[in-house]
Amino acid sequence: MAMRSVLQNAARFCLLQRERLTCCRTLQLNSAACSRDRESSRLLQNWFGALGRQRKFHLRSYDNSSAPAAPAAALTLGSRVPQAGELPSFMYGVLRNGKRRVSYLLAAVAATGCLGTGLFVVLADAGREDGRRPTVADAADTLPKKKKVVVLGTGWAGTSFLKHLDSTQYDVSVVAPRNCFVFTPLLPSVASGTVEARSITEPIRRIIRKTDVQFYQSECAKIDAKSKRILCKHVSEMGRWEGDQDFTLDYDLLVVAVGATNNTFGSKGVQEYCHFLKEIEDAEKIRDCIVERFETASLPTFSSDERRKLLHFVVVGGGPTGVEYAAELHDLIHEDLSRLYPSLEKDATITVVQSADHILNSFDRRISEYAEKKFARDGVDVKIGWRVSEVTDKCICLKSKNTGNIVQQMPYGMVVWSTGIGTRPVVTDFMAQIGQGDRRVLATDQWLQVANCEGVYALGDCASIEQQRICDDVINLFELADKDKSGFLTAEEFVETVDQVRSLYPQIDTYLEHEHMQGVTGLLDKAIKDGKQSTVQLDLKRFGQAVCKVDSQLKSMPATAQVADQQGVYLARCFNKLAKDPTNIDSGGHHKLEPFHYRHLGQFAPLGGEVTAAELPGDWVSIGHSTQWLWYSVYASLQVSWRTRVLVVFDWTKKFVFGRDSSRM
Repeated sequence: MAMRSVLQNAARFCLLQRERLTCCRTLQLNSAACSRDRESSRLLQNWFGALGRQRKFHLRSYDNSSAPAAPAAALTLGSRVPQAGELPSFMYGVLRNGKRRVSYLLAAVAATGCLGTGLFVVLADAGREDGRRPTVADAADTLPKKKKVVVLGTGWAGTSFLKHLDSTQYDVSVVAPRNCFVFTPLLPSVASGTVEARSITEPIRRIIRKTDVQFYQSECAKIDAKSKRILCKHVSEMGRWEGDQDFTLDYDLLVVAVGATNNTFGSKGVQEYCHFLKEIEDAEKIRDCIVERFETASLPTFSSDERRKLLHFVVVGGGPTGVEYAAELHDLIHEDLSRLYPSLEKDATITVVQSADHILNSFDRRISEYAEKKFARDGVDVKIGWRVSEVTDKCICLKSKNTGNIVQQMPYGMVVWSTGIGTRPVVTDFMAQIGQGDRRVLATDQWLQVANCEGVYALGDCASIEQQRICDDVINLFELADKDKSGFLTAEEFVETVDQVRSLYPQIDTYLEHEHMQGVTGLLDKAIKDGKQSTVQLDLKRFGQAVCKVDSQLKSMPATAQVADQQGVYLARCFNKLAKDPTNIDSGGHHKLEPFHYRHLGQFAPLGGEVTAAELPGDWVSIGHSTQWLWYSVYASLQVSWRTRVLVVFDWTKKFVFGRDSSRM
């Protein structure tokens, strides 16, 4: 009787859903609806299991003659509800449909929610030519296979790409030697003890935990572009195990976001004696080394000269990272360590070595000049126009940028090297394969695809976009604009054509913003002499003069987190669109996807003493304590998770209340 009750409930459920009942040969599942009505799914699953176990029931089945002649059986329920005595034979006939002489396949059952999405049952052919009973694998083979996407790196570019990619459309794997994302703009704060290391790191598995992305903590040693395969090496330090072997991964689409390494510019002794500020481990080593220098200098066996040498901290590089670290180090010494080592404060000195004419030369000139003056007031020595030729275990050798002669040897206690970026070995090897061996980074087009390498994309510090010069296309642009083939262009034709190609030449927008122009008509200022735009007639020469000046703003994108983050978001959105429409070229031969366009959102330069300089879009410059609070709010909001956001804010609050921690771990 219990079995009969289950069958009755199942049959009534089917009849209530008869308007949406469909027999098909393709597996259709609605997982979202199933999750909304788990009770219905559980009822049907129990019923089918019970039916298989209760073979002892003698149920009346349909005769073979009533079975349809077509190979695929189509089931349609009428409006009449079977009586209680007919329910067992009714359901049994639905399943068997011709006893044992007709094969069948029950592939899936999905019961949906209150909206009545429906019940889908898959029935196979009544007879298969090979006589084999179909399996679920046969149905899976008919589904389109997902493309394999392999992402190299968990930095800004790779993590941003993973966060915005629709991973249900692809089979995604991530390979990186580091299993976490690091908020690199706060590395100088970690090196000085303002922020703890774990406060700016987020496990990559936590970021991708709600997706189907597979992560492998390994290092990509080689990219084989011909066979579309990468070689991965294990990075564990726990010794050799049986499973600790190199392995390979095949890909259909490869995203190279491995970042860059430190650039020593061939200077001797840099790798051996200098500290870098590129990874989270570097910041922790620097923090430990600072405290070690002060503890050693406090020993009674050291003379005054030896203390001054030991407490001389040199920062090579006057860019944003070097300047911020020098400012953080100054605050650490004079706000915290001076209380713990009062006799050593006067012996501690900081020197910034910069080869360019100014520090922060990528910022507005007003910020550079203010930073130099503030450093001079704080006692930070800034050496402009000097380069490092060699670093020994006791001194650093400097040479003049103008003469090239070594004119100074400076003793030091610790050197932090923060100048430029270099190429990782795997990228160097890959560039040699694809004919880019003479370059420093991978060359990509405006859609971030590696030049002459189908299916491989590169973004972040390891790649550079080869932007098209508008001067090289002047003739083609003129022919495009001259629709009547008159040999002259009107102002309307000029504006229409330039607006049409602005997305392909980002330097146009950069030039208009730099020159504070409202529109492309500003490019015709020299051509319009009488002030009447309607009378302008441009030949090829004057057209070239009007548009070629925008190439003066054609600059390489900076190797910053801001650029890498925007590239990751852009490429993920492109992949999402291509998953729905694989053809990226329309009938007219034009690219359907908009090229990547970098939008500069501004940049900060903390200068110490709760003073920060900011260069914002629209030629806005802000310097002072209020800008420091703006820096706090922006960097807190940019954290990758609420966990790190809370931890960073807590560390800042802890610094104000208790000061920085100088313990050696």
